[in-house]
Amino acid sequence: MVKAARRTMKASKILAVTLGCTMLLSACSGNGNNGGTNANAGANENAAAGGNKPSGEQVTLKVEVFDRGNSPAGSTITNNYLTKYVQDNFGTPNNIKVEFVPVPRSEEVQKLNVLMASGSDVPDIVFTYDSGTFYRYAQQGGLTDLGELLEQHGPNLKQFLGEDTLAYGKYEGKQFAFPAKRAHLGKYSSFIRQDWLDKLGLPVPKNTDELYTTLKAFKEKDPGQTGGKVIPLGMALAPAQFEPLLWSFIQPVTEEQRYTLTQQLGSNDYPVLLPGFKDGLQFMNKAYNEGLMSADFSLDEDKKKLNEDAAKGLVGFFSEDDMNPFYADGLYATLQKNIPDAKISAVDVYTNSEGKHPKPEYAPVGLFLMIPKSSKNAEAAVKYLDWMASGDNLLHMQNGVEGENYTLENGIPMAKADAPDEIKNRIYNWGDMAIISNGKQLGDTEKNVEAYVLNMPEPFREETRNALSVSRSDTIKPVLFDRPIEAQAKYGTALRDKLNEMIVKTTMAKPDQFESTYETVMKDYMASGGQAILDERTKAYEEMK
Repeated sequence: MVKAARRTMKASKILAVTLGCTMLLSACSGNGNNGGTNANAGANENAAAGGNKPSGEQVTLKVEVFDRGNSPAGSTITNNYLTKYVQDNFGTPNNIKVEFVPVPRSEEVQKLNVLMASGSDVPDIVFTYDSGTFYRYAQQGGLTDLGELLEQHGPNLKQFLGEDTLAYGKYEGKQFAFPAKRAHLGKYSSFIRQDWLDKLGLPVPKNTDELYTTLKAFKEKDPGQTGGKVIPLGMALAPAQFEPLLWSFIQPVTEEQRYTLTQQLGSNDYPVLLPGFKDGLQFMNKAYNEGLMSADFSLDEDKKKLNEDAAKGLVGFFSEDDMNPFYADGLYATLQKNIPDAKISAVDVYTNSEGKHPKPEYAPVGLFLMIPKSSKNAEAAVKYLDWMASGDNLLHMQNGVEGENYTLENGIPMAKADAPDEIKNRIYNWGDMAIISNGKQLGDTEKNVEAYVLNMPEPFREETRNALSVSRSDTIKPVLFDRPIEAQAKYGTALRDKLNEMIVKTTMAKPDQFESTYETVMKDYMASGGQAILDERTKAYEEMK
């Protein structure tokens, strides 16, 4: 029915609205022409290919761009290689002047609110990472309905984004945003000290029970000769560490249970009320009380201590964001400097009752690209995004000039490390200009993933490839409603802290106190907003049916 999840607006961002709804509505809905545009705006669709400048009055298309204050010498955020590329290859051939409007990245929501409320000064294309901001504008009538415009003027864009991604830009069935497409949906992988297994003559564990046996062996035999400092199961109070474990204990559920019992806190779905969640907490309690888990995990929300312990060679097994250990000068490189013979292998171990290895995946979206209802150039705006999705325009914007910025290896652009700075600087801001994509897009998922692999240090590429494969297997898609769940925005931040408290208290409780501790913290969680989210999601699910 509904395929995936979107990010929800944090309560703090609700408070960031600087102007009232009435002002926003009056400014954003002042022009009733939803698809209104100068008929000549980008009308000559053959001009870009043939180079013939169309006749008619020139249109100025204003496009938001993030300003990160990182422009190299000789460039500004509004005047650089990529802005000129856009003008020369899209703007001029279509008699459109493309004007970029800078918005500080650190103040994107606040500045966007001001722009939207101004009406006359708002760009024709605006965007935000915050789904709550998008839904608020859609609810207040401040956005152009993009459905018909996409059908008429965005065939390449529609094909590039696909239905799964486009679904995140709908509000009550209407297309009010074009979500940028995420290049890689994998989130988490797990890692084990292969050299420890080899030293003990143990196979790679294939399921959670075998993992437990392996962790016990690491504890008892200390194959890393840590002098009693061994940490069989590295853990931090961060999603990358506990989510793969907890989701593996969730029992098979119905669609209704997934929609109603899942709790979305911030941008992540958590299985707090799903059957099996308590069993996952009990496994953590057992591992902690048997000395198999990081003793100080409750103080390690930024994963710094876990990474330090793993780099020192103390940790036997841990979960992490899929590629994190393999970056240059990262965890694995530091570990091998400390212990030259150390070897880490990516593994898929946590197993559910069906023999699968479930783990969450990212929503397939990045930015929410929107056209304010006050825009007179909506058609030109859609044509600009469609141009970006056509031919090799996105490839060029993300990678530069072949032979100068990069070379192709099996169809994968490889950045030229020896390119002079003036060449490298061409695309310093590609991520903020190629707005239809979150990450580099090469035509299919496998190529996208291989691009990540080939841009890792050569010695780590094979394990990076394995880790990315793990992160994309048996994944759980986020839950997507056709409307915002207001209780999640209201209580999400506080409940995220309550979830951490729940994990810490139940894990560190004495085994005979686990049940009473679980009941107490769950009762507190539900009273602090968990019940309100459950009630609203249940109602929304029934109405969607």
